Amino acid sequence: MSLLSESRLTLKLAFPLVIGQVSQMLLGVADTVMIGQLGVKELAVLTFANSLFYVPFVFGIGVLTAVSVFTASAAGSGDEAAGRASCRHGMYIATVLGLLLFAVSYALSLNLGVFRQPPEVEAMTGPYFRIIMASMVPALMSIALKNHADALDRPWPPFWIFLGGVVLNVFLNWVMIYGKLGCPMLGLEGGAYATLISRMAILGGMIVWLHGDADLRKWTPYHWFKRPAFSEIRRFLAIGFPASIQMLTEVSAFSVAGLMMGRFGTAAMAAHQVALMCAATAFMIPLGLSMALSVRIGTAAGAGERERLRPIAVSGWWIGAAYSLVGALVFALLGGWMASFFTDEEPVIRLAASLLIVVGVFQLFDSIQVGSVAMLRGLHDARMPALIGFFAYWMVGLPIAVLLSMKFDLGAVGVWSGLAVGLFVACVMLAPRLWKMTVPAVANPDRT
Repeated sequence: MSLLSESRLTLKLAFPLVIGQVSQMLLGVADTVMIGQLGVKELAVLTFANSLFYVPFVFGIGVLTAVSVFTASAAGSGDEAAGRASCRHGMYIATVLGLLLFAVSYALSLNLGVFRQPPEVEAMTGPYFRIIMASMVPALMSIALKNHADALDRPWPPFWIFLGGVVLNVFLNWVMIYGKLGCPMLGLEGGAYATLISRMAILGGMIVWLHGDADLRKWTPYHWFKRPAFSEIRRFLAIGFPASIQMLTEVSAFSVAGLMMGRFGTAAMAAHQVALMCAATAFMIPLGLSMALSVRIGTAAGAGERERLRPIAVSGWWIGAAYSLVGALVFALLGGWMASFFTDEEPVIRLAASLLIVVGVFQLFDSIQVGSVAMLRGLHDARMPALIGFFAYWMVGLPIAVLLSMKFDLGAVGVWSGLAVGLFVACVMLAPRLWKMTVPAVANPDRT
């Protein structure tokens, strides 16, 4: 198939995935905007808590990418039993992992002093962080179900369910943060309770839909509590664990960057949170695209259609690059205006606008590298991308961030510039690997 044809098919699958990812990200945006109205201190608490939350959360998301990989392979080969097993084992892993991460994070919340954040920020973070971590379990379970449905080319119903959760979260934020409709004014903790309730509602909606959809019945587990096959769990983890490490290296680098902001004061922490929310929301588009590319390349490989792998990969790179150029222009021209939606504090707005210029620059590298990683994962290649990610973000990006921010006194801008260098290194190492792994099969090999 031509690049144009592959691009059309990729965009058709990617569109609902992109919208779904953006709507999911709006949970965080809504919290940031609505909590930001309480003050800079509360926004700094949100930065600190999110820096701690997203590391284990993304680790769980990375493990659960195996659901997409194995369900897509099962769909490509027409193996319905393998598809059902993929969904069921994904739910087992999501439940156990969510509970373990919550337990570890709860213990961590009692010892936040080790991070040396401003005392007023540290004192307010513990209760909010514990409630947010409780939402980890339903969040990971719903993501496992969504990955299964997306891999079966049924992205629209999960999109509407997740979007409904976003709307519910905004409403509950309004009620609980500000004390409306007879509810006491809970402030920060109200935002956390709203997120917990919304994620539980999303999980319930996904389960009800899967049980009621006649077209997916043959791909949905007949017995959810059937004893797991531990050999299959090991196969899942062989893909999911390295994938989670790769994702973790990038997200943990951004989390460390958030902790570094504490050295530059609450205004820098608030500006970092604003820039991070804008960057993460924009990133949902290449992330949704990468999910579609992973499914498409995994399905093609499962069907033995190797001649389609490279056109799928190249079409994905072009789409990601085109979006990134538009996004860079928007951040460069409208960064200050975007930051003003989150806070009225002028110093925070000015610093956030400067950070968003850096975000615009690294978007191109980020779009290509996340697409390359997802397609490599679809080809069951996860270990080497994890090593590349560790090298790019931790051996290159973070040391440069420390050097620029402290040695050259660039502060928050220096931190984000270092992260941009890490993303560039990941991009130029991952793309050639994918190019090599998608070489077309030889039609008439020489006989010896």
